[in-house]
Amino acid sequence: MNPATSNQVVTPQKRSRLKDRLRSLLGALFRRKLRRESRRFLKAAEDCRATQHDVLRRLLRLNAASRFSQERGLTESLSTTEFRSRLPVADFEIFRPYIERLKTGETGALLGPQNKLLMFALSSGTTSAAKFIPITQQFLDDYRRGWQIWGIQSYDARPGLNSKNILQITSDFNRYRTESGMPCGNISGLAMASQRSVVRFMYTIPYAVSKIDNAQSKYYTILRLGLADDNVGMITTANPSTLVQLASLADSEKESLIRDIADGTLSAKFAVSDEVRYALKSRLSRRRPQRARHLEAVVHKSGMLRLGDVWPSLEQLGVWTGGSCSAYLPSLRQHFGDQVVLRDHGLSASEGRMTIPMQDGSSDGILDVSTHYFEFIPVSEHGQPNPIVLGAHELERDCDYYILLTTSSGLYRYNISDVVRCTGHVGTTPLLRFLHKGAHISNLTGEKISESQAVDAVGLALKSLNHRVSMFTLTPVWGEPPYYQILIEEGELATAALADRFAVSVDEELRALNCEYDEKRATSRLGSIRIARLKPGTWGRFASQRQSKFGGSLEQYKHPCLLPDMEVVARAFGGSLIP
Repeated sequence: MNPATSNQVVTPQKRSRLKDRLRSLLGALFRRKLRRESRRFLKAAEDCRATQHDVLRRLLRLNAASRFSQERGLTESLSTTEFRSRLPVADFEIFRPYIERLKTGETGALLGPQNKLLMFALSSGTTSAAKFIPITQQFLDDYRRGWQIWGIQSYDARPGLNSKNILQITSDFNRYRTESGMPCGNISGLAMASQRSVVRFMYTIPYAVSKIDNAQSKYYTILRLGLADDNVGMITTANPSTLVQLASLADSEKESLIRDIADGTLSAKFAVSDEVRYALKSRLSRRRPQRARHLEAVVHKSGMLRLGDVWPSLEQLGVWTGGSCSAYLPSLRQHFGDQVVLRDHGLSASEGRMTIPMQDGSSDGILDVSTHYFEFIPVSEHGQPNPIVLGAHELERDCDYYILLTTSSGLYRYNISDVVRCTGHVGTTPLLRFLHKGAHISNLTGEKISESQAVDAVGLALKSLNHRVSMFTLTPVWGEPPYYQILIEEGELATAALADRFAVSVDEELRALNCEYDEKRATSRLGSIRIARLKPGTWGRFASQRQSKFGGSLEQYKHPCLLPDMEVVARAFGGSLIP
């Protein structure tokens, strides 16, 4: 061996060229594979009924040997009618005893012998403790396939992404373990932790960051790593509120971030363990004075560190845009600009992926008929003793439904309480738009206000006033007559006159959106909407309390834009209201 060549230093420039060549080669091969997968999915969507029939048989066969299936006679030979007769529409409590056995290591309680359990995803419930959702190898494979189909559609729409990095925000899959040693956490963390090493270099944020428990510390570390990378092309995280929080923190901590990037450090004032700091050492220790000067120039020009100005290569944000999440979209535009494309993640939860959006700027997605078996209950039938249940191929355009899931993780006919609207079809497979969680309906006098209506009314009112707010929640208040109030932090509405105009405008928009609310207002059974001011910082404390109580990750947390339960509101905000 030549000593001169064996001790050569690989310069950053050479490392970058090697990385680009490897990315180009692997990317071309990977994209070809994903396009085949996408074509197979669209082919399956052409005949929804046949595809779903095959999926149901496969899922029943997969877990037929489990105690749950044997007790109910769930075998792959069942017809659709027989399947429905063996098991009623289910909530989580039906599965809880079997999942408790899974947690102790008795996997045969709910899963077949070939269906390997990998972890439990923690899903937040509305009124109960965190739910433990089994994640199996088959489920993980299906989860990845759905994301790959989503991803190739994005990359083919924007070829420039092929040479750029991904900033993905995930949570730890191994937050703690059950008594049998099974990890509990977030499935996105498992997907990232089990990535092949040849893929990981495309991601700006290493998996180790997900191990940071404190939200502010985690987000600061993400910004420290992300702002040092000038080649970020796409940012993905489930909830757009996460990006709004990142943007606010970036500006408030701009001096510290720029100093850390220049010096190759990570500020000691943020709670990051020695273990995580050591894992990030190679990424953090490199000094980037030139990049720091660029960030300083951004601040000098506008007076703030605006995320839309720091990543010249940024093309796409992958976030939820439907339901209550649409309330954050104006703030996203404020922080990232109008040139960045918003691509909806699709309707998904710890229990399973339901839709795959194929177009920019729309939350409508094709039902993922090749992965789970789906049934639907018309909204008008929900809650009836024997509701009409439809197959996916039977949905009608412009009608609203509750979704039932049967998955490879052992959940059967599971009512996830999501309300969707059929907006069209691809082949015979429905396009679905998420509206709201079924639990998020407020009904004091028969008005039946949904969370999606609250979001739309506030959004239209803000647009008419050319104003923005970061967060809000609509809640009912008993009185003579009862009325609705909008909880909003002090300072969001600068003057009393603006607050009054905002309240009047929301009231008018809600009356236009909901004929029942309009009728109740016209007959004075409901009073007009009022503004209730909260102390600054209330929303942050509220989010931390709910996440701590109900489980789930910070990125999964969905701010409730409608809270129907007045007792919950009184407990949560009684001490934060400004008279």
